[in-house]
Amino acid sequence: MLRHDLFFFPAIRGKMNRKRGTRRLDLLFFPPNYRFPVYQIVMPTGDVTVNESKMIRFLKSALPVVGTVLGICLVMFLLSLLEKNSTFFQFWGTPANEIRADIANQAIRSTENFNWTFITLFALVVFIYASELKNRNFKGIVAALSLYGVHWLYEITNAIIQHATGYALWTVSPESTSFILLIGVSWELSLMFSVAGLALSKLLPEDPKKRLLGMNNRVLFAIANAAFFGFFEIFLAGTPAFIWTYTWWGAIPVFVTTYIPFFLAAFLMHDAKPKTQKWFLGIVWGSVALLLAVLIPLGII
Repeated sequence: MLRHDLFFFPAIRGKMNRKRGTRRLDLLFFPPNYRFPVYQIVMPTGDVTVNESKMIRFLKSALPVVGTVLGICLVMFLLSLLEKNSTFFQFWGTPANEIRADIANQAIRSTENFNWTFITLFALVVFIYASELKNRNFKGIVAALSLYGVHWLYEITNAIIQHATGYALWTVSPESTSFILLIGVSWELSLMFSVAGLALSKLLPEDPKKRLLGMNNRVLFAIANAAFFGFFEIFLAGTPAFIWTYTWWGAIPVFVTTYIPFFLAAFLMHDAKPKTQKWFLGIVWGSVALLLAVLIPLGII
């Protein structure tokens, strides 16, 4: 028979090695009636200093970004209260626009309003891309195609929403364009987005790692340009050319969920490694081509 004092009972004690900044867990085994352990097992549990410093660095880099975005949203919200009865600016959608949206839905890819500006604008965009290719501005072209590709994914999603619910998040009116490509994008608007990433990438600082206002300059420029486009869209929504029908959709969600991703795609891909650029453009534009090839014949978009 085993004697009671031959049994070993573990006791756990945690220690911090302050010199190295690491935490370890000691398993100490005590026989009954013994003050000192017979042996111990040291179990390291990770470098706390490194983990904590990474978290602090993340918070320091994220707080300026979050603060800037929230600040711009607050400004938009306050302006929406001040200009609630404005006839020039529209900060939120309204069901009163549903009749106009229904008319626009019947004009998708109609040639009734076609005019020769269609050709002229297309020629100008071709000239811009050809000039940049000749100057070997490949980073600018990548920025342009990145934004434009993400833009098309959004437009396809918007058209799917229109098919599923009856109304899109945003709609272009037929009288404002020579040709409606999808419910939310006209020919002229699409060509503008095709060069937006290229044009605005020329304003980026040379050093992609330079920090401004506590954040990476690419992120700051993405937020700033998204804010400019968001504020400008407040004016567009107040004109007959652009239509918002949902009361919860307006300047703030457009700024946060639409334009920030547009410009982040453009400016981050601008400095990405060539392999990453190829993968990103291949996935984005491959998805766009596949969705258009499938959804248009089915009548969904």
